[in-house]
Amino acid sequence: MFLLGSAYPTAKLGLNESIPPILFGSIRMAIVFICLLPFIKLKLPNKKYLLPLFSFAISMGVGVNFFLYLSVNASSILSPIVIGAQLSIPLAIVVSSIFIGESISYKKWILIIMSFFGIILIGFDPKVVNEILGILLICCMAFFYGLAQVFSRYLKEVDVKFTNALMGLVGCVVLLCLSIFFEGNTVFHLNNMNVEAWLLALHHGILCSLMGHMSMFYLYKFYPIGLVLPFYALFPVFGLILTFFIFGEIPTIIMVTGGTIVIVSVFMLQKTR
Repeated sequence: MFLLGSAYPTAKLGLNESIPPILFGSIRMAIVFICLLPFIKLKLPNKKYLLPLFSFAISMGVGVNFFLYLSVNASSILSPIVIGAQLSIPLAIVVSSIFIGESISYKKWILIIMSFFGIILIGFDPKVVNEILGILLICCMAFFYGLAQVFSRYLKEVDVKFTNALMGLVGCVVLLCLSIFFEGNTVFHLNNMNVEAWLLALHHGILCSLMGHMSMFYLYKFYPIGLVLPFYALFPVFGLILTFFIFGEIPTIIMVTGGTIVIVSVFMLQKTR
């Protein structure tokens, strides 16, 4: 959770190094693919896994990274988007209900509504008036993250390393194409990346993606999902602490109140059966 929380302030540092946001996401996914390539067998799994596999790759590799870095790039303060990323859990539950037909109890609906209320409350903070675009973009990121969690349920029998390697390959290629089309000057930006920028990209690819996300999948093999997922509520806490130490951001009373509502609602949501 510390590694996942570190993604937001370090992303801001990376984009401050003049790396375009979509290109940054493409580089992150390229690092994931290159690191996992020696450990996988280059063979597609059974045909029944192909659709959820590529859907997961598009959702997680493209959708999450695309909106994450655009959100960080569009925001001058990080606290609201760090908290807003928590919406991935309630959105995953809603998406599961729509696509898989999972029932949602009235207790879960109350907690889902409370989590969105917390985000709406943050939106009324005077300091966040100019940050609405960033919040909307992080909500889109949360939707794709939730969508990826739904697709991942169909991939329990597929090797985690292969799943994430394909995600890295698809994410790298698609995001690179989007970067060339929307951002341009791709070769120029790559040639002008300094050591600090490359280190931050490596942090996101190796520590956040490989060690952060894959360690979660590793824990799922030994512990029930209901025991592991509640810890997900800790990542914004670490994210906010790191944001304070790196950028000196001090959340306002409204942010703290709304953030507490969101984090507690998401935590209880993952504990409720």
